[in-house]
Formats: sequence, C-alpha cells, structure tokens
Amino acid sequence: MAITQIIQSIKKYETIIIHRHVRPDPDAIGSQGGLKEIIRQSFPEKKVFAVGEEPDKTLHFLYRMDDIPDDIYEGALVIVCDTANTDRISDDRFQKGDTLIKIDHHPNNDPYGDLMLVDTTVSSTSELLYELYLHGQDDGLKMNDDAARLLYAGIVGDTGRFLFPNTSVKTFQSVADLITYAFDRSEIYTNLYRMKENVARLQGYILLNYTLHPSGMSSIMLTKDLLDKYDLTSVETGQLVNVLSDVSGIKAWVMFIEEKDSIRVRIRSKGPVINELASKYNGGGHPMASGAEVSDWNEAEAVIKDLIQICETYT
Repeated sequence: MAITQIIQSIKKYETIIIHRHVRPDPDAIGSQGGLKEIIRQSFPEKKVFAVGEEPDKTLHFLYRMDDIPDDIYEGALVIVCDTANTDRISDDRFQKGDTLIKIDHHPNNDPYGDLMLVDTTVSSTSELLYELYLHGQDDGLKMNDDAARLLYAGIVGDTGRFLFPNTSVKTFQSVADLITYAFDRSEIYTNLYRMKENVARLQGYILLNYTLHPSGMSSIMLTKDLLDKYDLTSVETGQLVNVLSDVSGIKAWVMFIEEKDSIRVRIRSKGPVINELASKYNGGGHPMASGAEVSDWNEAEAVIKDLIQICETYT
C-alpha cells in the first residue's frame, strides 16, 4: 500500500525536502508546511526543508520557505505536494534526490515519482495529508499546533470555506479534529480573505465588464495595462477568480490575466467539466476548477470558443 510505503520512507531518510507547485495557493503551502511540521514533530532528529519560490507576500503569514544549497539533495528523500505534473513543480532540483514521492489530489495525468499517493476524492492535499497522519500514528507520526493550523488553512482554501462541492463528510470530520489544536482560526480567515482597496476596485471593474454568452459561458480579460492601472500583479488577481460564481445564468467562466510573456488562464465551472480544456492549453486541474496558459489573445479567443462549446453541450 502506497501510504504505508511513504510512511516507511519518511522514517528511513535522514534528510527530507518538500516541494509544491509554482504560484502556490493555500493548499500548496498548507500541505507542504503541514507535512514538514508533522515530520519535525515526529522525528526531531531529521533534517526537513520546505522549498520553492515565494511570489505572493499575502501567503507569507502561513509559512516561509527554506533556502538550501544543491548538495543537501544528495541522498535525500524528496516529496512533492499538491502538484499534478512535473512542469508545475517549484524548484527543478526535485530531481536531485535519492527517492521522489508524489502526494496529490489532482487527476493523475502525469504519474511521476518512485511512490505516489494520489486521491482525487479528497477536497485537498492538506486533507490527504491528515489521512496520512492518521494512518501513521502507530509508526510515530505526531501532530502539533503548527501542522494543524497549516492543514486547516489548506482545506479552507481549496474548499472555498467549505462552500465548494468537494467538501465531504470526511472533510468536516478532519477539520473537526484539526480545530482541537491551539491556533487562531480567525487569523487564518482574516489573512486569506482580506481584500486591499485596489483589489476591491478591480472586482468592481470585473462585475461591470464581464461578458455573458447565451451558452452560459462568461469571460473577462485583464490586460497588463489594466493591472498597471489598478497597481496589481497577476498573482494578486487570484482573490477574484470566483467573483462571478454567484451570477445567475453563468455555467462556466474564464479569466485571462496578461503577464510579461504569456496570458494566464483561470477557468471555473458550476457544472461543465473544464479540466480537459485546461489540459489542451498547457494546464490542468480539477473538473470544476482549472488553470492554463496561452501565448496571445488570439489563443485566448480559441479558449473562449472551446468553452462556449462545452457549455452548449452541458445539460
């Protein structure tokens, strides 16, 4: 069983390095940091590191990354959390370790690693790591307040505060256990959902300017000039990806965010399956929440046409 083999690998290695995906969200940081804290609590003698870029300061309150030299990877166990494919792993040194493990809840279209724990039925990788902890208690795995806080934040992030349909009975059972530990839930919500004034103003722009096709497909294009006008980065627009979720008549929506050399694509749905569409355009994700990337606005129009077709055939 993969989960047992993963626990034995954690017990075996002296040095463990944990990665996650680029442009991290709360589940990426929560699962990565939560796993690190579980291992540190369980096996204080081990050297455990969390690595990756830190582009979004709004998530610094959750966890900070370690800066390590290349030689630390020699003979190390490398674990990648919440990352469906190798192209999205933050810090390409993940290949330098002795053994590679994938722990994820996205569709397993890129089955990398020597060991894999992939479960698409859980709400988040953070929830999956709580299951790993439960399974490994007899092998010495221990939870602490910091780990519980991080896993809780990851679950909150990927379930949209428990509003998304990926929230299950098991999800609530997991968070019920996690909140028995000492951490400030209000601090997590405040930091995750606080909105700066310029973000709020861009939200207003989106609500005034989105398009709605008769098929139920909606789109909004955020050009670099527009982001400059509101003094926002591409990463900061992540708070607004669900701003259209409550608009009546929308089946699925796509947000295009122009970056320096490409256009970031965020796709969300209330029913139509959109992760295959994302895969077509250099991305992937969940059936109702995916991301992709296109090279120019002409390719963005192609995404819109494909999404219209998906919405038209959805009943």
